[in-house]
Amino acid sequence: MAKTPLHLAIIPDGNRRWAKKRSLFPWKGHEKAGENFHDLVEWCRKSERISVLTFWCFSTENWKRDKREIDELMRLLGKYLQKERVSLQENHIHLIRSGRSDRVPKHLLDLIDTIEEETSAAPKMTLQLALDYGGKDEIIRAVQQLKNTAKATEEDIRAHLDHPLLPDIDLIIRTSGEQRTSNFFLWQSAYAEWMFVDTLFPDFSPKDLEKSLDDFEGRKRRFGA
Repeated sequence: MAKTPLHLAIIPDGNRRWAKKRSLFPWKGHEKAGENFHDLVEWCRKSERISVLTFWCFSTENWKRDKREIDELMRLLGKYLQKERVSLQENHIHLIRSGRSDRVPKHLLDLIDTIEEETSAAPKMTLQLALDYGGKDEIIRAVQQLKNTAKATEEDIRAHLDHPLLPDIDLIIRTSGEQRTSNFFLWQSAYAEWMFVDTLFPDFSPKDLEKSLDDFEGRKRRFGA
């Protein structure tokens, strides 16, 4: 089925449970998840099956968590990006971000914006980080930019989404056994296939990802037909 490169999205659930099982602080699960994320990005960039990889780093609802965990998560994301900065450029991976810009630490937003500019030339793959992101919030922000909401078309709203030129999501993988959509890219996932896997994200390997893609390619997408 997947004859053209896919837009793959991952909801990386289970980091805190992974840490709890090992009697570690919650952010240790996020730390291990960062190492795992590196391996998944590497696999995707070498594969001809993926054109866009979207990864949910932090949701609009995650601010309800403990402040120390939030601070550590933001620190780890900044550390990861600094570490991968040169590799992203050398491997022609265009880094972009979706989500709100008013609550994330400015130094982190500035770093992401800088890397986005550095990696914009001749990309072979796009890596989209959803940071302080919620599907409802994105649609609300898009509608607020419209001059005439009464006559707004689907194309009008789409044009004001965070990245309107990106293709819609083909496959969403959620780890850890949770089976809910959780306000994730509501517009772009209208006809996405969902896959819920039991593995906690820090243990979700490239081999698991490859199996998920093989399963996806066995499905028949109808798009309402």
